[in-house]
Amino acid sequence: MKMLNIACLAILCTASACVADAPGQGTQNEPAIPVTQEVAFQPAAGTAEKMDVYKVKFETSKGDFVVEVHPEWAPLGAEQFKKAVEAGVYNDARFFRVVDGFMVQFGIPGDPAMAKEWREKKVKDDPKGQSNQRGMMTFAMAGPNTRTSQVFINFGDNAFLDNQGFPPFAKVVEGMDVVDSLYKEYGEGAPRGRGPDQGRIQMEGNAYLTKSFPKMDYIKTATVVK
Repeated sequence: MKMLNIACLAILCTASACVADAPGQGTQNEPAIPVTQEVAFQPAAGTAEKMDVYKVKFETSKGDFVVEVHPEWAPLGAEQFKKAVEAGVYNDARFFRVVDGFMVQFGIPGDPAMAKEWREKKVKDDPKGQSNQRGMMTFAMAGPNTRTSQVFINFGDNAFLDNQGFPPFAKVVEGMDVVDSLYKEYGEGAPRGRGPDQGRIQMEGNAYLTKSFPKMDYIKTATVVK
């Protein structure tokens, strides 16, 4: 797979030169805002560094899988993810972008009101750490300091993402076979593929996905394992 250039990182599914677009947020109708115009949301000072390793269980339409979150890999991302899980962001959310051999992306809430709220909860970038290998979970983004709630799980070796602002914060420790079995036939998102348009997911939520992509797998609940 070819290295992606900076233009490919800024938007999703619009750069025809990309072999496979980076796991980004936004669409050609909702481009990334220049970093100089953004105010990034930050967790409370000092809390991320003190977090312990924790696990999150995903109950899905295909079965269950568990991820183990390592705050030392990406402290700000690890804390943001926990906040999103505890807020119910991933409950009833669809696996809206499943690209065979590359990754599965999810994390847009099914409720448009919640999606709007979480689009504003941006966190600053974490430094490069772990590599995007099979089973690693990483935040999607639309440019520097734009991580919100969208994440992806790598199906294979995607180390080409490591130097482009995608530091993993967790790994699948149970049920990778479930992740592998998620419905892939919709593939890449619009306009490059048959999959859904992210802008419409944000605005219309699960009503759009259920009607137009009825075979898409989804998360029933995501909970922090006590």
